[in-house]
Amino acid sequence: MYIRTPRVEIYPKRIASNARSVIGECHAHGVQVACVTKVSCAHPAVARSMEKGGADMLADSRIANLQALATTGTRLPMMILRIPVPRRAPDVVRCADISLNSSVETLRQLSDAAGMFGLKHQVVIMVDLGDLREGVWPDHVDDVVRAAGRLPNLEVAGLGANLACYGGVIPTTEKMQMLVDIRDHCRKVTGLELGMLCGGNSANLPLLAAGGMPKEINVLRIGETILLGRNVLDRSPWPGTRQDTFRIVAEVVELERKPSIPIGYRGQDAFGGSPEFVDRGVRLRAICNIGREDVVVDNVYPEDPGMIVLGGSSDHLILDVEDAAEPVKVGDEVGFYPGYGALLTASTSAYVQKVIVNDP
Repeated sequence: MYIRTPRVEIYPKRIASNARSVIGECHAHGVQVACVTKVSCAHPAVARSMEKGGADMLADSRIANLQALATTGTRLPMMILRIPVPRRAPDVVRCADISLNSSVETLRQLSDAAGMFGLKHQVVIMVDLGDLREGVWPDHVDDVVRAAGRLPNLEVAGLGANLACYGGVIPTTEKMQMLVDIRDHCRKVTGLELGMLCGGNSANLPLLAAGGMPKEINVLRIGETILLGRNVLDRSPWPGTRQDTFRIVAEVVELERKPSIPIGYRGQDAFGGSPEFVDRGVRLRAICNIGREDVVVDNVYPEDPGMIVLGGSSDHLILDVEDAAEPVKVGDEVGFYPGYGALLTASTSAYVQKVIVNDP
């Protein structure tokens, strides 16, 4: 039976196995796991696999994704990762049990919305530990916590941080201890318990595994290491996990022998870039029916190690298949393993079919 391309193949049993391995290690260190579904666009099969693997919470950055997760019948608490837009506070408190915040004005809006629906909404105040993405600067976290604590329909669950994202700052024992110390100071000046310390994401796992995580850190937000089996600090395989959990499949629509270097005067490409080319001589090139509108083309890795991804346009991916292990012809399917960016865009693209494969 023909299953159209391009497509993302999802392997739920492999994802569940990864989840059991990673979550089991976190639980052994006293850390709960909020499993992040966003790279799969909150696909229900992915969420169910994480739940089977022992997830304590489900987390996503998009309101629409959390609303979709609610229809799966899960009873796990829901966490929204992206800092809320104040005007969408009513949607946030209805779809998420917990939100991550750094703005007092947004916290006021969340409290008002929660009161309107008769809810008690939990908030985590994010602290910027130097990655320079979201978070209150450490010198006035206590002011924000104190303000949040006065709002009638909020529970200030604790503090959180995010590293190795925008700035690529690696989590260390010192960084995590800084979060603990800030929490202890906030406890002292506000009288709030602040029981949750949400120390970060998949980038924290190497520190945890090495025994360097302060015992007070009790929640991590884990997505990529479960879903792709990768150490996100260097993308090496994470021990005890599989990396064949997702597969992107495209179809060859053209096969021609062509030079490696464009011929003629060159300006910018369609995306405003000026790509560099390696002169390999005349080579056999294949064009596949997936492009930048669907996937990050330089973040897909052919299953056949003899194939080389040369680049892509909006609609096409260009491969060098001169040294492919098997002869390639028009109409053949080509499989790729996606990196994080490629999986994120392919999962989001309406033009890429999502297919469940129940292989072990």
